Amino acid sequence: MRADLKLGQIRKRKGMLISLMILIIVGVILYGLADRYLIEHVEVVVTDETVESNQAAGTAESSNSSASTTDEEYDDWNYTSNDIQIQIDQVQTGSGEDQITYYVADVLLKNAELLRTAFANDSFGTNIIENTSAIASGKNAIFAINGDYYGFRSDGVIIRNGTLYRDSPVRDAMALFADGSMQTYNETEVSSSELLADGAVHTLSFGPILIQDGEITGDFSHVKIDSNFGNRSIQAANPRTAIGMIEPNHYVFVVVDGRNKGYSRGMTLDELAQLMDNLGATEAYNLDGGGSSTMVFMGRVVNNPQGKNEERGVSDILYVAEGE
Repeated sequence: MRADLKLGQIRKRKGMLISLMILIIVGVILYGLADRYLIEHVEVVVTDETVESNQAAGTAESSNSSASTTDEEYDDWNYTSNDIQIQIDQVQTGSGEDQITYYVADVLLKNAELLRTAFANDSFGTNIIENTSAIASGKNAIFAINGDYYGFRSDGVIIRNGTLYRDSPVRDAMALFADGSMQTYNETEVSSSELLADGAVHTLSFGPILIQDGEITGDFSHVKIDSNFGNRSIQAANPRTAIGMIEPNHYVFVVVDGRNKGYSRGMTLDELAQLMDNLGATEAYNLDGGGSSTMVFMGRVVNNPQGKNEERGVSDILYVAEGE
């Protein structure tokens, strides 16, 4: 009897120990996932003084920004000043389940310094997010789109406002230069030091490249951007955000709504590349899409994020603002 009781106690303790070990393992896994995808990690706090210092240290082209601009005129779809011209068009094609709704912003700037980038909460790191409209408001942006959501991953080459924040080359990327030009390139083939020496002010790391040297780059059917948890091919029709250059300081931005039958199914990458080609882009690059795809103009969210007029927090934006 005592032997049976002792054996039962041993089994009970063993069961409790196993349960405790399972709880610890599950806890470690859950914390690891939360740390990777949810918990904010601030590496650098970016101040206005930091940005201004970097701009002052740039090339002659980037330092020739104008003072406060006058004679601004605008409505819900257009903005004109001495330094900036923006025209936004809503376009709908197809019908029924095949209907696509997208927005095209044609942006002509006097100089490259008027096209800028900003981080959520003015902080560089991972899992730091803020709505595109909120980041834009904090920068007095006239126009803004979501960026590459760099904070969801820990790789890529990230240069913003002339500062190198991350140098882990892995994918095709895009750079904006102080002379107003845009270049698409492979991060593993062009070093960050070369980019900075050539006058790169901003780089974005998402992709794929849509148009390079005036030519659509090719087959997008098996494109993957990340090896992160849950990653899949992004070729199917989805909401999209893209940037293209027609010529230096003349850009075209496209935001495509999607996942909303009868309003907009989204675009495939092939369709997006063809659209950018039709718009006259000589270089074009796909940015973060899906629920992130957002266009903001004069404080108003122009498109329909996530198919329900609900923004998703992102880590960064591209925006246009008057010189100071």
